Amino acid sequence: MADDRPKSVKDVPADKFIEAFAAYLKQTNKVQLPQYVDYVKTGSFKELSPLDPDWYYVRAAAIARRVYINQGMGVGAFRRAFGGRSNAKGSATPEHHAKAAGGVIRHALQQLEAMGLVEKNPAAQGGRRITPEGQRQMDLVAGGVTVTRFHYLG
Repeated sequence: MADDRPKSVKDVPADKFIEAFAAYLKQTNKVQLPQYVDYVKTGSFKELSPLDPDWYYVRAAAIARRVYINQGMGVGAFRRAFGGRSNAKGSATPEHHAKAAGGVIRHALQQLEAMGLVEKNPAAQGGRRITPEGQRQMDLVAGGVTVTRFHYLG
């Protein structure tokens, strides 16, 4: 049964890993929160700031997971990925996709760089990539996540 433990981030469901890694980031106390964390919105299409007091750690964990899985993503790609609908539901005007706030994403990436989890990609395309130390730490956190396995009777 010891073989059933997840060995990497890709073996764990995204929501469970992000929750566990956000708790890890908060516990290590290495991430410095920006001063505006209490009242900033995560996008221009949002009406309110996030209600979860630990939302910044969750966003940083989601960014770290995305860099782990898809190396080379930059701030612009994260803005598109974390964006949403630009219009209120039920409005008469057509809905369009709006990008997320770039400052929050940029600050989270800089904090992950300061921790040594990600680094700038030296390739011509730019973006960020995971460091070997970052991969090791993220895989350790993923190994601690309990994953329920289903056995189908056929």
